[in-house]
Amino acid sequence: MLRYMTAGESHGKGLSVIIDGVPSGLELSEDLLEQDLSERQKGYGRGGRQKIESDRAEIISGVRFGKTTGAPVALFIKNRDFENWKKILSAVPVNGAVKEFNVPRPGHADLAGGIKYGHKDFRNVLERASARETASRVAVGAVAKAMLKKFGVDIFGYVSNIAGIVTDEDMGLDIEGIKKKISEVEKKYKASLRFPGVDEAASIIRMIDNAIKEGDTVGGVVKVITSPLPAGLGDYTQWDKKLDARIAMALMSVQAFKGVEFGLGFRCSGIPGSLFHDRIRYKKGTGFIRPTDNAGGLEGGMTNGAPLMVQAAMKPISTVRKGTESVNAKTKNSTVTVYERSDTCAVPAASVVAEAVVAIEVCNAFMEKFGGDRIEETVINLENYAKYLKKY
Repeated sequence: MLRYMTAGESHGKGLSVIIDGVPSGLELSEDLLEQDLSERQKGYGRGGRQKIESDRAEIISGVRFGKTTGAPVALFIKNRDFENWKKILSAVPVNGAVKEFNVPRPGHADLAGGIKYGHKDFRNVLERASARETASRVAVGAVAKAMLKKFGVDIFGYVSNIAGIVTDEDMGLDIEGIKKKISEVEKKYKASLRFPGVDEAASIIRMIDNAIKEGDTVGGVVKVITSPLPAGLGDYTQWDKKLDARIAMALMSVQAFKGVEFGLGFRCSGIPGSLFHDRIRYKKGTGFIRPTDNAGGLEGGMTNGAPLMVQAAMKPISTVRKGTESVNAKTKNSTVTVYERSDTCAVPAASVVAEAVVAIEVCNAFMEKFGGDRIEETVINLENYAKYLKKY
């Protein structure tokens, strides 16, 4: 399975990630990684940081002549803005005073992290807790997506709700259909929203514009869907083997995410069981099929043969330009938070991150089920399983 660990600060030299468990023979390039990293930097309502950075992951090890070797893959994403932060984030002692960040921001890790590690200069907390870290995970997700492509699986993350404005124009559409709708929105409004609602997009843009004017922020909901997955990924025999549990954990680990639901999610509580549960049918030459996907493609912690569908709610970004009530940790005096730089809306970017972390977990489920030290070996095992499914 894929194991990875990230390191680095928001304004430090850069972000590092080591990915273990990538099979040999997988085609991988820096250009492929850059495609997803550039998508993460887009989005209407993003802040000034995206004008400074142009993320590109440098492959340090694990790839030779364009293919993985089976050794750990190491990546480095340089922070271009580090030139302006050399003294503030110096790894060695510096001469002179450095301005401290003593006012914790409500909603951030500042205060709890400061209490935990004994910091009253919250710079030591916020630099690592920053959503800048997600660039590392998007790079890992790009590797996972390259593997899923070899397995015949497509995956896509997009926006289903911003500031309470929703759409149903994605209902019944496959991934290509949703992408087409998103393209229509971007062409009409010249705004990157990753949102398929052509009629509702204008209202979203007005909401974001108003938040920018008021010095406020807005949140939303992102959705990740896949093409149909083979039944049996994940496991019901232990709580920590359940695929939906792993996906939920991965999504909840993303900065600012506060809720996760699969399929109809919380709406299932108001639907009779006779109507909610996806009926089972059999088609000769295909196997067992479901006419609906209310469960989001997962039952008992395992895929059931339908597409995966999961949503995650993102709170409004906590760094608010107009400030929020807080307390100076050193003086204990009441004050208002200090604004440095932030996004007004990062929901479109969050959908790219969600796509990445879900891709990692789905890829892990494939590797656990089908194994293989070479990508070709895994594909052969998968093909044999597909034959079994048709005959079952």
